[in-house]
Amino acid sequence: MLSLLFSGKSHFDNNNRNNSTSVTESENAIDESSSYELSNEDEVGLISSISPSSSLSFGENGSISISIPPENSRIGGGPTSPDISPGPAISPSQSVSPIINKQINDEKSKESDVIVSPLTKEIPSVLSVSEMKDTLIRSRVSSFSKSPHWPSKADQELLEARIQIANAPIIGNHPILHAPIYRNLSSFVRSYQIMEEMLKIYIYKDGKKPVFHKPRLKGIYASEGWFMKLLEESKQFVTNDPLQAHLFYLPFSSQLLVDYVYVPDSHSFHEINVYLKNYLDAIKGRYLFWNRTDGMDHFLVACHDWAPIETRKLMANCIRALCNSDIKEGFRLGNDVSLPETKVPSPQKPLAKIGGAPPSDRKILAFFAGKMHGYLRPILLKYWENKDPDMKIFGRLKKDSYAWHMKNSKYCICAKGYEVNSPRVVEALVNGCVPVILSDNFVPPFFEILDWESFAVFVLEKDIPNLKNILVSISESRYVEMQRRVTQVRQHFLWHSTPLKYDLFHMVLHSIWYNRVMRLSA
Repeated sequence: MLSLLFSGKSHFDNNNRNNSTSVTESENAIDESSSYELSNEDEVGLISSISPSSSLSFGENGSISISIPPENSRIGGGPTSPDISPGPAISPSQSVSPIINKQINDEKSKESDVIVSPLTKEIPSVLSVSEMKDTLIRSRVSSFSKSPHWPSKADQELLEARIQIANAPIIGNHPILHAPIYRNLSSFVRSYQIMEEMLKIYIYKDGKKPVFHKPRLKGIYASEGWFMKLLEESKQFVTNDPLQAHLFYLPFSSQLLVDYVYVPDSHSFHEINVYLKNYLDAIKGRYLFWNRTDGMDHFLVACHDWAPIETRKLMANCIRALCNSDIKEGFRLGNDVSLPETKVPSPQKPLAKIGGAPPSDRKILAFFAGKMHGYLRPILLKYWENKDPDMKIFGRLKKDSYAWHMKNSKYCICAKGYEVNSPRVVEALVNGCVPVILSDNFVPPFFEILDWESFAVFVLEKDIPNLKNILVSISESRYVEMQRRVTQVRQHFLWHSTPLKYDLFHMVLHSIWYNRVMRLSA
């Protein structure tokens, strides 16, 4: 019998896209009784395959003792170097396409520990916002979350947090948060408060730059880089003791994974899959933590269009914060997090030129401009380009003209490109323009927290011919109300070099935390 003794204490405080192409996806056994003790300061270099027959007990000093049957126990050093095999590519690809052929060879995973929600097995061709809400609610009471192979004090703390969130005191007025834009303001405030007081995250130091630990802070995929940078700098949320961690962060860039590992014109994810598999094998070989939950308490933050496919097999159990939050492409409501796509032009000035004209001075009914990516935008222009003076629908515009139209329009059309996500959603909010989501099956950011229908308009793709009628049918008073809420919710979509309370960094972190708490099986 193998016994492992962990020591640690509870932290819970009761008060507290460019060119089109087609892509396809491509030790020693221990027989005798042994004892190992790991202090909080020890580096954990241990792998153990532990079955449900293992037993666990808590000591008076906060230690955790795990007894493992010898037939289910293995121990080995695993890789000692943080350098993971980088695959065949060593320089950025000169030509990489972010477009994925939708008829991907979707091989079924052979790994038995991959969890599939019964709620996502059969999805209608188009899921309305109200149906997404219903799916989210059902996910909270479903049993698709698998129990860990052995319990931990961190799990117990999260269960206590869940109880406190469910019994949050009712909040009437809040100085900076406005109830109509949230699903449940009281629950959000209590959950956020507990997160600030308790949450600890362990960041794996494994992995080679530039794919790992090298945030890119500029461009259309900047969200993943800003989150990586700010979390790795955090003294509040990051712990060097993995035994204290409630969550484990896999710090890779989905964009740099494509730039450095994908073989141009190969039409295959094989090299990317091998690269990530090598990384995860090293993680599983050096640490216990992935094996305890099969990755359910691990998370990644990825903004590249390909990220859902890069991660849906090897990291299927993880919490995935994804910009490409397409319910039809495997995005799981209640587990995955919709990551805002923010096009940051300058890392030195992430907050440049916020705001716009007041509602009374916005004379343009609706505005869109952009490249003809995907099938939908050409249809939008076919019906509305140069067809109506109230509808300013263009192809490409110069940067200054684009910004002026956003700041002077009532409604900004956020039409999908190659994928469901678009930086126009955040651009609209930042410029005080009511977003019109024209992207079927797109799960908007922080869907588990924000009531998007209170400050945005959702139009089905099939209703493009009727777009103007839909917008003019909204009363002026309703528009003014939505526009005011746009200015109120804007604080949640801004990056700051030093994070501020309720800003974009904290909202991404909170949604990851919240989904883990709500998904945990008692």
